[in-house]
Amino acid sequence: MSINPGTRLGSYEIVGAIGAGGMGEVYRARDTRLGRDVAVKTLPELFARDPERLARFEREAKTLASLNHPNIAHIYGVEESGSVRALVMELVPGPTLADRIAEGPMALADALPIARQMADASMVFEPAIASSASGQGFDMPIDNIAFSRWPASLLS
Repeated sequence: MSINPGTRLGSYEIVGAIGAGGMGEVYRARDTRLGRDVAVKTLPELFARDPERLARFEREAKTLASLNHPNIAHIYGVEESGSVRALVMELVPGPTLADRIAEGPMALADALPIARQMADASMVFEPAIASSASGQGFDMPIDNIAFSRWPASLLS
């Protein structure tokens, strides 16, 4: 289910789509209360109607919100509006690792800091997810790794 620009989810106004994948769609939104841009990840409609998936979504949102790491995007909250369930998080403006890889081979001097930051973040991220009530691990798709400034990376 696509959300049109101008649509409101609580105090967040959708500005436009950023991307989509198997776990939902991601939008750029404006936090009208705090005057900042955020990312809004929506849960697919099929998942939003499944009580088990909704419970898992809530557990994982709480787990992610408990993390505080410079290479992991901050979670600001969970929104619900009609059939839309969404995770509101820090917007990481910039290219993704997929974008960077599409440009061609990376010099080792560029790749190592990225790999180091991903490993450092995963040392916090993986145990938190694994110990959550879902008990499942996580994957790190290259579309979910964005750069706010080179060479820093953030999982989003």
